[in-house]
Amino acid sequence: MWEMKPTRDAFGETLVELGRTNRKVVVLSGDLEDSTRAEFFKKEFPDRFFNLGIAEQDMLGTCVGLSLDGLIPFACSFAVFLTDRTYGVLRISICYNKRNVKLVGTHAGLTVGEDGATAQSLEDIAIMRVLPNMTVVCPVDAVETRKATLKIAEICGPVYLRLGRPPYPIITKDSDRFELGKANVLREGRDLTIIGCGLMVSESLRAADALAQEGIQARVVNMHTVKPLDEEAIVRAAAETRAVVTAEEHQMNGGLGGAVAEVLARTYPVPQEFVAVRDTFGESGAPDALLKKYCLKDVDIVNAARKALERKR
Repeated sequence: MWEMKPTRDAFGETLVELGRTNRKVVVLSGDLEDSTRAEFFKKEFPDRFFNLGIAEQDMLGTCVGLSLDGLIPFACSFAVFLTDRTYGVLRISICYNKRNVKLVGTHAGLTVGEDGATAQSLEDIAIMRVLPNMTVVCPVDAVETRKATLKIAEICGPVYLRLGRPPYPIITKDSDRFELGKANVLREGRDLTIIGCGLMVSESLRAADALAQEGIQARVVNMHTVKPLDEEAIVRAAAETRAVVTAEEHQMNGGLGGAVAEVLARTYPVPQEFVAVRDTFGESGAPDALLKKYCLKDVDIVNAARKALERKR
C-alpha cells in the first residue's frame, strides 16, 4: 500500500521552505488560505502574506504589481475560482505581459467531493494551456509537488500549478528526476502506453498491474507538465508501443488527452483512447464514489486499454 498525503499540504509546507530561502517570495490568498494551505506561510511570514478577500481578479492584478517590483507572487485559491473568474486578467495582464506570477489552484477535479459541481474544476487545464506563455504543471503526489513548487519559483514567467484536496498516493521518491517539460516513465511496457497526470497516474499504475495479469505489458508515463508537453516522450511511446491511453481528472475536451492527440495527429498517429470526464459537470459525493461514477478508476483505464489494443490489431 502507498502512503497517502494531500498535494495541497506538501505545497503549503514547501511555501514555508521557499519563504525562508527567498525573501522575494510573497503569497496572496482569495480568502482561502486555510483550504489551500497558504496559511502555513501566513503564520511564519505575516508581513509577506496578503488576503485579498473574495476578489480573485483583484488578487491577480495585485500579483502583477508585485511582480513589477521584482517579487515572486504566489496566488492561491480553488482551481475553479482562480481560472474561471479571472480569465481577462490572466490573458492580458499576466500572460500577454509575461509576468512572473505563480498561480496555485487547489481542489481541482472531481475529488473536491461533497462541495459539488460548482467547486469542481474540470476545465482548468484547457483554460490555462491555451494561453501563450503559460506553463501548466499537475504533480502526481506530495513528493513531486514539493519539487514542482521549488522549481516554478526558479523560472521566470506565469505558471499554473494544479493541486488536489484529498490525500494522493505517494508513488515517487525524493531521488526521482523532476524536470519541467520532461515526462517520467514509471513503468516500462511494449504493448501500449498509458499517459496520465495528477491523481490518475496512480490509477494508471494499478491498471498496468491488472493488465499484466492478462499478459499485457503497459508502459506508464507521468506527464506532470501538460505545457510545455514532452513531445519526444509521446512520439517515442507511440513508435514503440503503437497504442496510447490518456487518463486525467478533467474534461476530455481540451485537457491532457487533447494535448497528446494534437501531438500524435501531426507526428505519429496511433490508436488513442481517453479516460476523462465526458462533457458533463460533476456532482456532490465522496471522492472515490465520484471517480467510479464518472469512470476514472483503474478498471476504466483497463477497459480503455483493451479498446486501444483492439484498434491496434
